[in-house]
Amino acid sequence: MDALGRRIIVAAFDGWNDAGEAASAAASMLRADVEYDVVHSVDPELYFDYQYTRPQIGLDAEGRRTLTWPEAKLLRPTRRSDDAEIWLLVGVEPARAWQAFAAEFIDVALREDVTGFVALGSMMSDVPHTRPISVFAGSDNDGVRQSLGLERSLYEGPVGILSAIGHASEQVGIPTASLWASVPHYVAGHTPSPKATLALLERLESITGITVPRGDLEAESRQWEASIDAAAADDDEMSDYIRQLEQTRDTWDSPEASGDAIAQEFERYLRRGGGGDGPTKPGRDDPPRR
Repeated sequence: MDALGRRIIVAAFDGWNDAGEAASAAASMLRADVEYDVVHSVDPELYFDYQYTRPQIGLDAEGRRTLTWPEAKLLRPTRRSDDAEIWLLVGVEPARAWQAFAAEFIDVALREDVTGFVALGSMMSDVPHTRPISVFAGSDNDGVRQSLGLERSLYEGPVGILSAIGHASEQVGIPTASLWASVPHYVAGHTPSPKATLALLERLESITGITVPRGDLEAESRQWEASIDAAAADDDEMSDYIRQLEQTRDTWDSPEASGDAIAQEFERYLRRGGGGDGPTKPGRDDPPRR
């Protein structure tokens, strides 16, 4: 667990990196469990496009009008500890000047002697809601991978702000890891996805050794799953599709799974009319580093 040290930034951003709001909800759960102070907050004028991420107007406790601007900020626990502790980097994914945005937080991290960085993300995938949520746990750092048994992503393609900050962290010697939850793509109408949030928090605890809160996520996960079951019961096409995903997942997860068995299941998927690049192997294939 020492691979990430004792002062670990956990980052989660609203936006492209946050399918089913799983990552941002995980950060909110962490924040609700511990009192935090703001270490650094960016100037929103530099990084956000207000036509894309608009400010919000509301009323305060006295009934006065307030205007809240998009933000991104680094938080540290108010009560400091000699044990390992989680800091939070949260906010909205910026629309511009990503290199400057990342550098601004990296400078603060170096000043504050941060020892590790963990990115939380979630993505839509061809996975069934009825099975455990897969979490890809990876790192570009050899020492972190060996110490924590993580995988190395071979993905090449577009990325999000988490990857930009993670890359900048590694460049200055702050070791990184990333956790990506796979959210069933057909549950867009059932957001948020507490089952994915729970999976992220459980995996975060396993790689940091820090106990993290679960709240009512287990009960909420069962309710979430039941609501999708109810929707599928009235939709034969959806029910058939979920059964296909379950068969594929069970084949890949079975102890006797072999390359031939997986290939046969993939061929069956294609015969059923699967499109695109076909299914991805849950929890093992490289996810988009968004």
